Amino acid sequence: MSGEINYNLLVERALINVVRDSLRHAAEHGLSGQQHFYITFKTHFDGVDIPAHLKERYKEEMTIVLQHQFWDLVVDETKFSLGLSFNHQRETLEIPFDAVTAFADPSVQFGLQFNLTAGGNAKSATASESSSDAKSDEEKPSENKAGEVITLDAFRKN
Repeated sequence: MSGEINYNLLVERALINVVRDSLRHAAEHGLSGQQHFYITFKTHFDGVDIPAHLKERYKEEMTIVLQHQFWDLVVDETKFSLGLSFNHQRETLEIPFDAVTAFADPSVQFGLQFNLTAGGNAKSATASESSSDAKSDEEKPSENKAGEVITLDAFRKN
């Protein structure tokens, strides 16, 4: 008899596919209207390739915003890469999907939260609908404190 079905793993894989497919759509068609993505990831996770000054500034996690000014978005099965501007300096970031801890599209009130386990391998995920008045003027990391986990409550109206 084989082991029990790991539903948490199946759901996590399905929800990561939502992130992957959303990024693929943006790579092919761009983002329309007010649509934009917030993507939070662990900066020191294996495979994350970002400039040293960003790893130094965001010691645990950082959030990037994809809206009007990003380029060279490439998405494969395990990671995505893109160009963003930080302090008027063009930088390339490469982020494995396993490093992603949150994904949100406030324009359609959608968000996902992923919780890495201590080993960093398996995650559990939750989906949430949220309301947002959040707008981004430029693509730069948020000013979150190092190690602060962004929850979907940050996108909810009171």
